[in-house]
Amino acid sequence: MEKQETVLVTGGTGYVASHCILQLLQKGYKVKTTLRSLNRKDEVINMMKSGGLNLHDIDDKLTFIETDLLKDANWGEAVIDCTYVLHVASPIAATMPKDPNEMIRPAVDGTLRVLQAARDAGLKRVVLTSNFGAIGYSHKDPTTEITEEEWTDPNQKDLSAYSRSKVLAERAAWDFMAKEGRDLELSVMNPVFILGPSLGPDNPSGFDLLNMMLSGSMKAVPNIPFNIIDVRDVADLHIRAMTNPDAKGQRFILMAGGKITMPELHH
Repeated sequence: MEKQETVLVTGGTGYVASHCILQLLQKGYKVKTTLRSLNRKDEVINMMKSGGLNLHDIDDKLTFIETDLLKDANWGEAVIDCTYVLHVASPIAATMPKDPNEMIRPAVDGTLRVLQAARDAGLKRVVLTSNFGAIGYSHKDPTTEITEEEWTDPNQKDLSAYSRSKVLAERAAWDFMAKEGRDLELSVMNPVFILGPSLGPDNPSGFDLLNMMLSGSMKAVPNIPFNIIDVRDVADLHIRAMTNPDAKGQRFILMAGGKITMPELHH
């Protein structure tokens, strides 16, 4: 049976967002997605085609709306007729901005705009894409396991603007929910290093590390263990968190089993 529920996915041209849209359409949901410019609409449609959908699967089921994380315009319109939001969009810069606020403000303000719009329109649940950097970067004891109870200290000296933007946006989201979320529900995804196929021509930032290793521009491959997860699993888990009653009010570390070291990845 075809699902008639509509899901808003923010930042439709993104690496994770495009996989979320693809899997939602495959499952029979209708999808609205936000873009900073509607000129990029065809990019998203082409991503869906490269994911195996034909125009018939996309035509009436995927719609687009122009929004900006830094502006109020159109967010109210974006959530109309939706049941859920996957708030995946987050500012990522190819080069780190001189002023960290260029990355932090859109992340925090954009998250609050999405939550407010979803709450005001009476939506059921928002699933927010945070990252492992919001949980485990202040954990200093290698003998103990990192859990979802932990938080990275946003004032930690060596924290990148990107990680800081993620932890502050997630903090702001939980604070909003506690104070003024009303009937809205929130689940947060905290994936580790995401790898897997890109549906579009732009490579996600995580591929830079792989390219450096494979091209030989990384002179030494450090023996650092880290965890990875496939982007297709990340999208699948977003959709499960969206509908599973037990995911309400929870944060989840998303990772594949075991660890891999950089030399192993290199081989």
